[in-house]
Amino acid sequence: MLLTLCVKPLGGYMARVFSGEPAWLSPIVSPLERIVYRICRVDPAREMTWSAYACGLFGVSLCGAAFVYAVLRLQDRLPLNPQHFGAVGSLVAWNTAVSFLTTTDWQTYAGESTMSYLSQMAALAWANFIAAAIGLAASVAFIRALVREKTDGLGNCWVDLTRACLYVLLPLAVAGCMALAWQGIPQNFSAYVPAASLERGVQWITGGPMASQEIIKLLGGNGGGFVAANSASPNENPTGFSNLIELFVMLLIPAALTYTYGRMAGDRRQGWAVYVAMSVLFVGGACLATYAESAGNPLVHALGVQGPNMEGKETRFGAAGAGLSVAVATASTNGAANATFESLTPLGTLVALANMQTSEVIYGGVGTGILGMLLFVVLTVFIAGLMVGRTPEFLGKRIERREITFVMLAVLTFPLAILFPAALAVLIPAGREPLGAAGPGGFSEVLYAFTSVTASNGSAFAGLGSNAFYDVATGIAMLAGRFGVLVPTLAVAGALARKPRNVIGKGTFSTSSPLFVVLLIGVVVVVGALTFLPADALGPIVEHLLMIRGQASS
Repeated sequence: MLLTLCVKPLGGYMARVFSGEPAWLSPIVSPLERIVYRICRVDPAREMTWSAYACGLFGVSLCGAAFVYAVLRLQDRLPLNPQHFGAVGSLVAWNTAVSFLTTTDWQTYAGESTMSYLSQMAALAWANFIAAAIGLAASVAFIRALVREKTDGLGNCWVDLTRACLYVLLPLAVAGCMALAWQGIPQNFSAYVPAASLERGVQWITGGPMASQEIIKLLGGNGGGFVAANSASPNENPTGFSNLIELFVMLLIPAALTYTYGRMAGDRRQGWAVYVAMSVLFVGGACLATYAESAGNPLVHALGVQGPNMEGKETRFGAAGAGLSVAVATASTNGAANATFESLTPLGTLVALANMQTSEVIYGGVGTGILGMLLFVVLTVFIAGLMVGRTPEFLGKRIERREITFVMLAVLTFPLAILFPAALAVLIPAGREPLGAAGPGGFSEVLYAFTSVTASNGSAFAGLGSNAFYDVATGIAMLAGRFGVLVPTLAVAGALARKPRNVIGKGTFSTSSPLFVVLLIGVVVVVGALTFLPADALGPIVEHLLMIRGQASS
């Protein structure tokens, strides 16, 4: 309910920002925006073709990844390193740089024992802003293509990136950081504090600029934690109210972008139809995950221990809270759950996988969620047109061979980037060596890893270790999942922008009706999730069947 109430005001605000209309922050931000253009020599009136726009976004990612890599490799020589951490290894630094610039935030390290404060702020938190802005810019460019006609221009990527940061991400991050710091999340530059444990050992209490990174990792769809335990850590998520804030902000911008789309398209019903489709898919998965974790494990029940599955759960949030958190974290491509994914029941694992295997469209990432869903809208319109024997049209534009070719290229690139490296990993010794489980459990670890990185999620099964193979393979999968989908999507936008808009008549298939919402959900499930059914059957599905028969899977 809280999320639905915020969809219209934030979505309308973003529509005004990216349409160049006055917004309520304009008097404060506009002067700074003009200074940025002057320094960077950007002409805000200059339009870009889809290919130039895509090159601009890729160039920003490439330069940003190089900067992050350099900071991590040199952190032992840079300031704000009170723990005196050494330089990050070359493969881990490369994997991390790619990870944070694709909003994946896949972490093969423990942040509290690897990254200096400067690396956390100047490299990782900064990358979270840029990566989220890239997704926002791409989604706005696609929406413009739907409403424009007979043009090659999709806008200016430099303007869209600047506005995404200054008008949207930065104000929300400042407000969110203050709220999280109020709840007790550290925001300082102090060295770690030693504390005596009950075993008479020494435990180090982490500090640092944590609240500022926590909010942008959640708000930007990134998910990389300041510490290894991520949102399960009391320092990153200390109270029930902070947990509510974190769950809410993960979905905030992706959900609000549906209204941005409807307003910019000139028909708010279009946006609400997409929002309803996303919400139905999310609620179904959240209910199943919550039920699975609350019902518990029959193998444990057979030992005389009744109750929910509390392994790997925070007692502060319980099994039901963990199930909801897992659903939010994987539906939003954020990955920052308050429970351990390795400890989920097989059905909980299946929900997490299915949320990501739908090509990150159940709310999804910042910008990338609405982009992926709009691709499925185009595909649904095309399929519906074939079913009734009419030329398919979307918002008055005909969907023809060129558009559907690029749509299918984006849709098929996603499963290919997951299934091929996952198959390779289980075939070679380097892929099997770091597994923490055998049998179906081990396969679930591998499948989950490549699904997570390709879907820009970044969550992982803790049992899966890291080695050179996974550092390289997951890095390639991240790039394929990000740009292998983004570039064809912008190509679709370029093709649609050049088309004239036809008059929408009574015979035109409505893309805002309840019937279309049902068809859209069906296409997402059939084309998206069922592509992975054979692979899922080898992992969490067979694990579940073995569990209810009273057998361990590994």
